[in-house]
Amino acid sequence: MKKAVFLFFALCFAAFAYLNLNDPDPIIWVAAYTITSALFVIAAFGKSQRSVIGTVAAILFIWMCTMTPGMIDWFQLGMPSITGEMKATDIHVEVVREFLGLLIAVVSLTVLFMVTPKRS
Repeated sequence: MKKAVFLFFALCFAAFAYLNLNDPDPIIWVAAYTITSALFVIAAFGKSQRSVIGTVAAILFIWMCTMTPGMIDWFQLGMPSITGEMKATDIHVEVVREFLGLLIAVVSLTVLFMVTPKRS
């Protein structure tokens, strides 16, 4: 069951990576989601290392925190829709989507970190 769940998350993050191929800055986003996907694949086969998962989660968390001012601006604007169109016409749309994508990755990696056994 655990293997299936890990592979499901791997597939989700692989899809996120694919969907970011048309992003204005695809390399960094495709890399972030591909690495996250790979960590879930590795975990599915019982070869994961907590230190690697934790490091990637920390890097993505720091990156996410750099977008906090944009999230605050979005809240102050009354949280206008970010789903109106797929092309980000307003700066807050791009920032909010990127922040939420990173939040999903960070939360997922944090859970993966917690369920990965410590190696002695």
